[in-house]
Amino acid sequence: MNNIRNFCIISHVNHGKSTLADRFLEMTNTIPMDKMRPQYLNAMDLEREKGITIKMTPVRMKFNDYTLNLIDTPGHVDFGYEVSRSLVAVEGAILLVDATRGIQAQTIGNLELAKHQKLVIIPAINKIDSPQAKIEETEKEMMNLLGVEASEIIRISARDGVNVDKVMAAVLVRVPAPQGEAQKPLRALVFDSKYDAFKGVLAYVRIFEGEVKKGDKIYLMQSKVTGEVKEVGIFNPEFFPAENLGPGDIGYIATGIKIPGQVRVGETITILGQTPEALPGYQEPNPMVFLSVYPENPDDFELLKDSLERLKLNDAALSFKPDFKEGLGRGFQCGFLGLLHTEIIAERLKREFGLNLILSTPSVIYKVMLVSAKEVFVYTSADWPDPTKIAKSEELWIKLQVLTPVDYLGSVLQLLESIESKQLKTDSL
Repeated sequence: MNNIRNFCIISHVNHGKSTLADRFLEMTNTIPMDKMRPQYLNAMDLEREKGITIKMTPVRMKFNDYTLNLIDTPGHVDFGYEVSRSLVAVEGAILLVDATRGIQAQTIGNLELAKHQKLVIIPAINKIDSPQAKIEETEKEMMNLLGVEASEIIRISARDGVNVDKVMAAVLVRVPAPQGEAQKPLRALVFDSKYDAFKGVLAYVRIFEGEVKKGDKIYLMQSKVTGEVKEVGIFNPEFFPAENLGPGDIGYIATGIKIPGQVRVGETITILGQTPEALPGYQEPNPMVFLSVYPENPDDFELLKDSLERLKLNDAALSFKPDFKEGLGRGFQCGFLGLLHTEIIAERLKREFGLNLILSTPSVIYKVMLVSAKEVFVYTSADWPDPTKIAKSEELWIKLQVLTPVDYLGSVLQLLESIESKQLKTDSL
């Protein structure tokens, strides 16, 4: 276990995470060169079409005597829950910043998440080969943000492979080995999952203590469900069966459980009969955007329900509940983390499950106080109460902190004045 390193790559969108992951895959000979393609870990068609990472992707690599478990993460804010889940499964994070853009919103957002998990941070400046690179300026920004010396920041070009070996060396030296004992009761944290028609729910897990192998009777401590392990394995990055999983390992457990809702992200899996303390799990994300989804063909309602349940396994930030509208019939009211998240889920329902859908207009949630003193939450305009029965209504406000160079301050203030906003204070850093 001393030779295991669990780490992820975090950054703002399009700062080069997946390209750096490509170089790691090449360095470790995890993927044969004749099968290699750009952004290899972006396996979904939608990811390749849009050029962004949507799903976190784990992969095991071998380098010298070390076992490396890497999790490539999304950079877009709508998929921040993917990042937060991956951080709990690792001990270190490479913080990647694009030298042409500098520190951006999700650089700071993802860094705060990593700090909260007390991860070792390895800072790196990417795209130093670009003519537009502002290397010295970006380095100063990172020194101020992280409180580190310039010597601790690695300058790289993920595209050309420049200094990627130094990032790998830093991972081996700076990221601590995982802790845990194989003799203790099993404690495996579910950080993602997928449905398989033959093996049931495939739970993506980080093993903190104990061991698990094929044939073991398992117990899910939150949902109080039992199952029998059909297979355990690692991510290569495809599913690759293994004899067992032990402390520090990141892999998957084929649970044999055929009901998707019984295996939830944040679940602690143990061996039936063992009684360890459950792991903390994850805080449920709050949906920000709502819309209703109806099948064009009413006979496809059960297919839509099954499809949403399976997508929920693979995207824990998705929420849904039954809905009914005259003229549209039965459907589901769905909650998302943002408009891009909404677009991706709608497209996946069409592509992966062959559904033709009717979608309502996206909306945020409103709180309405009725004259009768009753409080109701309104998710769509069609559900707005009779105005004569409303005492008052409230909408969501965002507490926003804008960090901007002085040159752009005037334009930013002008933009904020053009929308309904209330300026609290302006500070200089």
